[in-house]
This record gives sequence, C-alpha cells and structure tokens, in this order.
Amino acid sequence: MSTASVTARPGAVLADLLPSSRVRDAALVLGGAALTGLAAQIAVPVPGSPVPVTGQTFAALLVGSALGARRGVAALAVYAAAGLAGVPWFAQGGSGLSVSFGYVLGMLLAAAAVGALARRGADRSPLRMAGTMLLGEAIIYAVGVPYLALAADMSATTAIAAGLTPFLIGDALKAALAMGVLPTAWKLTNKS
Repeated sequence: MSTASVTARPGAVLADLLPSSRVRDAALVLGGAALTGLAAQIAVPVPGSPVPVTGQTFAALLVGSALGARRGVAALAVYAAAGLAGVPWFAQGGSGLSVSFGYVLGMLLAAAAVGALARRGADRSPLRMAGTMLLGEAIIYAVGVPYLALAADMSATTAIAAGLTPFLIGDALKAALAMGVLPTAWKLTNKS
C-alpha cells in the first residue's frame, strides 16, 4: 500500500505514513516502549513526593498519538510488562511494583484515549493537540493518584499534594510542547 493511499483515508495517524507491515508495527511498538523507557530516565526528584518529574508521561502521550490507540497501548503494555519483569526503565532506573506504578497503568489508558483522538484529527492542530495532551494527563492522574494513595498509605489530600499538584506546571509545558510537535510533523509531511 502506498503512502498516498494510506494518508488519503480518514483516520490516519503519523505511523500510518510508513509502509504497512507487521514488521513496521512490531518496530513501532518496541520503539514506543523504548522511547518511554528512555524518557523516564529524565527524572527530577520532587521534595516531599515519592514521584519524580519525568519525561515518561510526555513520551507515552506522544507514542499514543503518533501510533494510534492499538499500537500505542501495545507499546505501553510492553513498557509496563518489561518494567515489571525487571528491566530498569521506569522512572530513575526503577523496575517492578512501586508507589508510582499507577501512573504507568494510567499511561496505558491515556495512550488509548489520545490515540483514538489522533485518529479523529486531534493531532493536526495546535489547540486540539493541547486539549488531547491535557486529557491524557488527566487520565494518568485519575489512575496514578489513587494508586499512590493506596500504595503509600496516604490520605486523598496528601496523595493529591504529593502526586498531582507539583506536576501541573510541568504538564502545562508538556502540552504546549505537544501543540507544536505533532501538528508540525503533519505539516512537514504535507499530508494534513
């Protein structure tokens, strides 16, 4: 299938611009998992919180948007499964279950949501991309913060203070960055 015929159909995501094959899909899934693992190593500890600021959520949301829901979820599932199996690519070289594993689970759901929205064109305009990223971040927190509260035996208020509030400014910056990345990629391909 040629690139032109792939992009002509409604619902294409950036990954669909590459020639279609199972090898392509496997490489994209493994590459998405690896990108998320590498981005998780960009970590800054937050005083008073067991959860650091990382590039992990940004990468996971970009993976979901660029690969679409099915491949994005597969990439995040590989990332989660490998990290649980001992690959040290969770935040700060961690692996296995931790108090922040709920955020990884939230990334799976967020990849599905942002990937589905990207198939509807949300990745092609800056404003829609910002909204898509903020929705993805909200999904990650909706799973991650309650998990943090349970795993760390925190009250809801303490979990919000430790696992949400310190990250809001950084998430706004990530959304702003995403406003340019994917829409610009579409413009560079002249396919939007």
